[in-house]
Amino acid sequence: MLAGKGVSTNYIYNGITSEVNIEKILITQSSSTKKMLKRRIKRLGFLTVFNQLIFQVFITRTIKVFSKNLYKKRIKDLKLNSNPLPKEKIIEVGLVNSELTKKTIKNLDPDVIIVNGTAIIGKKILECTNALFINTHVGITPQYRGVHGGYWALRKNDKENFGVTVHKIDKGIDTGEIIGQATTSIKKNDNFLTYPLYQYALALPLLTKTIQDIKEEKFISYKKEDAKSHLYYHPTFTQYLYGWIKYGIK
Repeated sequence: MLAGKGVSTNYIYNGITSEVNIEKILITQSSSTKKMLKRRIKRLGFLTVFNQLIFQVFITRTIKVFSKNLYKKRIKDLKLNSNPLPKEKIIEVGLVNSELTKKTIKNLDPDVIIVNGTAIIGKKILECTNALFINTHVGITPQYRGVHGGYWALRKNDKENFGVTVHKIDKGIDTGEIIGQATTSIKKNDNFLTYPLYQYALALPLLTKTIQDIKEEKFISYKKEDAKSHLYYHPTFTQYLYGWIKYGIK
């Protein structure tokens, strides 16, 4: 695995390890907040990014406080396992596109790299190995690329596309060929923080099947030629409030 430090990495690892032998877990670190904000402002503009930060600082923290019990219940209901990763399998590699990441991958010479929760993987990493990079994306691609795909599907009144995608990684952002997709529905009291839990749970059997298909040489992938592709970002404070008041999407 090539993964970030978020709890979703624990969900993915623990959810498939009984069926899939993961040799090593390469843990990456995030870019500095300052660099991330500079890139985001350049792409979206200062006012939009400021509005996003208001949402992330105030709204998500408020939701977290008031939905603490619901969050725990969903983890239990969906049988997600957040147990610590095995220390003997962890290799800290710094930034995902670092020379250490590249060197470590080349030394391990894997057949498949399961990616979760990292920054965008650059060309030098993708081309340093013959391994197949596969990713779990919490959204249906290509319609909901980027972040918070489940939230945006609900926000766009596109409930049939609330789901998850397992796909090959290429040089774009969630543009790789699709390996498998699955959709589900949520409950009325779910919210921005519990939506992804459904998607992680959906991803586990897809990932397991993908690895099994690779072993049995039945692996296939495809592109959706008739679907509109859109890249989504973090919601802003005003976007979230509007969606909650008008559509009831929390």
